[in-house]
Amino acid sequence: MEILGATLRVCVDDLETAIPFYERLAGGRAQRFERGGVQVAAIGCFLLMSGPPAELEVLRKVAATIAVTDVEETHKVLTEVGAHIIAGPIASPAGRNLIALHPDGSVYEYVDRQA
Repeated sequence: MEILGATLRVCVDDLETAIPFYERLAGGRAQRFERGGVQVAAIGCFLLMSGPPAELEVLRKVAATIAVTDVEETHKVLTEVGAHIIAGPIASPAGRNLIALHPDGSVYEYVDRQA
């Protein structure tokens, strides 16, 4: 399993207000998509999310999104080291992903960029 990087998850009240700040901070343009009623903007290492409070409550429990080369391999390694797979692997707008609960109680999303 190879970790390529991490994305910081930020829940915001107003995506349109937050985007210019993070574009300037990260030096890039927002890539937008929607998933499950939540509006998302990916900007550099930040993943901004805005939507219904109930949806954001769930999303706030995930500490970060970790990019990996292969979600299937990651699933195998996580299981071997004692993580509990909460969801996935499934296809998402960013690539295949899974959500795992680590033995210490931390929750992370793992995503690859494969089709």
